[in-house]
Amino acid sequence: MTVIVTDTGFAPEDWTHGFLPLEAFDTGDGRDGGPLAVSVPSDTDPETLGNLLDGPALIRIAFPSFADGRGFTLARRLRDLGYAGRLRAAGHVLADQYTMIRRAGFDEVEIDDDLARRQPEDQWLFRADWTAHDYQARLRQFARVSA
Repeated sequence: MTVIVTDTGFAPEDWTHGFLPLEAFDTGDGRDGGPLAVSVPSDTDPETLGNLLDGPALIRIAFPSFADGRGFTLARRLRDLGYAGRLRAAGHVLADQYTMIRRAGFDEVEIDDDLARRQPEDQWLFRADWTAHDYQARLRQFARVSA
């Protein structure tokens, strides 16, 4: 089973339409006309993501290890290109990374039950106010005060 983490805490999986691998989306295979979701591996070249802008309602980017930061780059690239759908980090993401996950452009995180037991909901919620206290906001506030 999986747990979906959002700014409001843990929730069950609500996507019931399955995920296409990126290769199948690129070739047009496996589309049944319903809502579309695509799984993107962490080693995907960020420059090839433009074809995902129109189509998938949900893009899930793999995090095979908490130390693998390529998913952050992929998310930021998709948002910079204009992707406005749901963006999900999936895999081994730590609660300590939640703030950065959200700032990179992800809407949610998919973790397994084992990780949810080791890092309970309160640890994720502690970082849910991801828009507060970032250094850029403090710098902007300082600039307004000193101007």
